[in-house]
Amino acid sequence: MAGAVDPHRWHDRLAELIAEYEVPGANLAFLYEGEVHEFAAGLLNVDTGVEATTDSLFQIGSITKVWTATQIMLLVEQGALTLDTPVSEVLPEFRVADPEVTKTVTIRHLLSHTSGIDGDLFLDTGRGDDCVEKYVAACADLAQNHPLGATQSYCNSGFVVAGRVVERLTGKVWDAALREQVIEPLGLTHTWTLPEDVLRFRAAMGHMDGKPAPVSSLMRSCGPAGLVSARPADVVAFGRAHLGTGLLADPRAMWEPQVDIPNPHTLGKQWGLGWILDEWQGRRVISHGGNTIGQAAMLWVLPATDTQPEVVVCSLTNGGHTAAFHHALSTELFAELAGIAVPPVLGPPAEPFQTDLERYTGVYERAGSRMTVSLRDGRLFLLNEVTGALAGLQPPLEIELVAVDDTTFVGRPEGEPQWLSAVFYELADGSPYVHLGVRATPKIA
Repeated sequence: MAGAVDPHRWHDRLAELIAEYEVPGANLAFLYEGEVHEFAAGLLNVDTGVEATTDSLFQIGSITKVWTATQIMLLVEQGALTLDTPVSEVLPEFRVADPEVTKTVTIRHLLSHTSGIDGDLFLDTGRGDDCVEKYVAACADLAQNHPLGATQSYCNSGFVVAGRVVERLTGKVWDAALREQVIEPLGLTHTWTLPEDVLRFRAAMGHMDGKPAPVSSLMRSCGPAGLVSARPADVVAFGRAHLGTGLLADPRAMWEPQVDIPNPHTLGKQWGLGWILDEWQGRRVISHGGNTIGQAAMLWVLPATDTQPEVVVCSLTNGGHTAAFHHALSTELFAELAGIAVPPVLGPPAEPFQTDLERYTGVYERAGSRMTVSLRDGRLFLLNEVTGALAGLQPPLEIELVAVDDTTFVGRPEGEPQWLSAVFYELADGSPYVHLGVRATPKIA
């Protein structure tokens, strides 16, 4: 069973955890038994030495997608569209490379990452209010990562398109629509999207390899996919709104499973509408993570049970071993708040597992990433090269893949405390894929 919260302990514990995982600064807030507790530790920028405070803004990255999905669901509840409305019905000018997908991809496909549209187009279309419109026009060249609805693959592009749907139906730019639909109704005072607004507050700088990142944030055109900055207490308030009727009439509609995640070992087992869905020891968990340039965020929402109160936790960080930090933090925190064990990160088996490694060798590629799987001295290696606009921000990464079973492998980058998981699988038509980092990547050679 969960016990009482000791605020003094968590103040000290957060500082210990960021030191252990080399995180420059962290900001934490959680809702427990109706009260929000806030903590901060470390620095917003190691060069300036400015300290993190509970009202400091961090970039929440892809948690933004749940906000955009919420905007869409508000419009669904108003009758402006349905989840199965084709995107082309709202945006007649919308195009992707596949003409059939252009006609038939729906809002549901976008919100559940099942459109198959190549998802990692990071394109700077300027700072004007037409930047999302211009981004969507550029999607005309995007190929299919997988056939429509055939599997799940994380799709930033799809959420920018969803943001454009919001713009068309509200008559406002995405940033303004978000403020009117979500931020102001929830009374959030420390949630912004544009850097000139963020700079009015204490704001975290992302860090890479222990140094401030070369740029502060993604381009404005990617706003609906990942450009919200906030303090964690505001993100907790947003999460709490999904447990009641303070925003949506039926927020639980977003928790309905839409697709199984082929690699369930990373963030969860299924995707809903925006939300990632999982279960820990029989307790429902809805969550989303966010990774942007040198910053990483997590939001977990646990609905109340007959014996346990609702719990909402948001943790924001600006560099270091963030995945391991968030897992350590959540493991300790949810044991205390909810009396449940967070599933351990998948690692190598106790005894080596023998399988045919040769069948997985080859080249796997999608927009933004090229992975080469090779066999050397009886060991399997994966080399990941970032391509496109973000190529210069991340060097090539090679990891050895260790078999857990016939299709599941784990690997650990040099210097990282936490293992990554990869699942090799085939679509219904027999096409080979690897699922890594919640993305499906097809084998091309």
